[in-house]
Amino acid sequence: MIAKSKPPIADLYRTNLKQILSRKHPLYILAGEIDWSVFEKAFGPFYAPDGRPARPIRLLVGLHYLKYAFNESDESVLEHWVENPYWQYFCGYEYFQHECPVDRSNIIRWRQRVGPERMEALLKETIETAKRKGFLKPSDLSRVNVDTTVQEKAVTYPTDAKLCHKAREVLVRQAKKRKIELRQTYVRVSKRALVMQGRYRHAMQGKKATREVRKIKSCLRRVVLDLMDKVHGNDLKMKEFLLRAGQLLTQQKDSKDKLYSFHAPEVECISKGKVHKKYEFGCKVGLVSTSRKNWIVGVQAFPGRPYDGHTLKEALSQTERLTGSPVKNAYVDRGYRGHDYAGPAEIHVAGRHRSRMTRAERRWMKRRSAIEPIIGHTKHDDRMDRNYLVGRHGDKTNAILAAAGYNFRKLMAGVRRLFLRLFYGWFFWLIPAPKDAEAAA
Repeated sequence: MIAKSKPPIADLYRTNLKQILSRKHPLYILAGEIDWSVFEKAFGPFYAPDGRPARPIRLLVGLHYLKYAFNESDESVLEHWVENPYWQYFCGYEYFQHECPVDRSNIIRWRQRVGPERMEALLKETIETAKRKGFLKPSDLSRVNVDTTVQEKAVTYPTDAKLCHKAREVLVRQAKKRKIELRQTYVRVSKRALVMQGRYRHAMQGKKATREVRKIKSCLRRVVLDLMDKVHGNDLKMKEFLLRAGQLLTQQKDSKDKLYSFHAPEVECISKGKVHKKYEFGCKVGLVSTSRKNWIVGVQAFPGRPYDGHTLKEALSQTERLTGSPVKNAYVDRGYRGHDYAGPAEIHVAGRHRSRMTRAERRWMKRRSAIEPIIGHTKHDDRMDRNYLVGRHGDKTNAILAAAGYNFRKLMAGVRRLFLRLFYGWFFWLIPAPKDAEAAA
């Protein structure tokens, strides 16, 4: 689907992007290799036939590929799209555009409307494109590596003082929107107590710091009690905020299902045993990569902090659904001991019966650790290190798009290497063979 923002008459004397772009560029090549009709079929039911013309599906899909492949935000990807003709051609435009036809709100609403389940089409198409180009063979899909990591949410480190102070700010702001008059807002009292609490903690004066925390909680408790008498019974959003504030006031150090963020209650505290970072706040994500070529063929967010072995069944079933090929061997670390997977695939746990393995089995087992740098690249290069999307659906969507961005960068690198191989192949073919070699032949 070619997107056009103006009538064809306005483009009569304009230069086509095909005439000025290099056909060696990976984005130019991938624009013709990706099957864009797949997204038209997958996302077409979300568009109404009547009303205002919708934004092109190829444009929105292409923007998400570029955003996660080049580690851009919703704002920066639109700014760079206007400046980069290769990005515009990749998104389906024939002529250079001086302004982007979508804005940040269009991208957010489209992402929420599609949902994480259908976002898997972006990851699946990268796998299919790799198959068509020969970068990923069907035999490579039978052996996979599986591991889990933590996708951290964009929240500050939670403490009682910061959480209660934030809760009071939100409640006061929501009360002003509803024109509810409070007896006192405690703006200056709570802020000063928060500052002094941090200073006392830094000076190792624990009793004084605890006294300031109690003062912050008292301010929050008085605001909650004041609002409980003045909030309308049908105001469900305000009631939800009051319930969260009540949970902050009652939860203790050893409480279960604690609240770690007032604006993102889905955040969970996960301890992975790391020396540099004891606790991580977000959700657990399971990744599946091929043992050869290191392509991501499955990714899924698992809320509720499940045991790694209990995520194996869902991870492998998603991989088979996306690739269309059965998994015969899966290599995992010791965190998957005691898994409940009972499928046809053979599960190889690291550190088990190494002396009984053959040389080939030990070699494949060594390839299990190749998934660790893949996780690092998806975090630091593809926006999985800090998730800014809202809710549990945002956790799932961000994980899938980060994996799609990783595969898209591998496609670009593969296309670049393929072109260089073809170029140097023709170059060496044109060089005449030496006389000694001709005589020997």
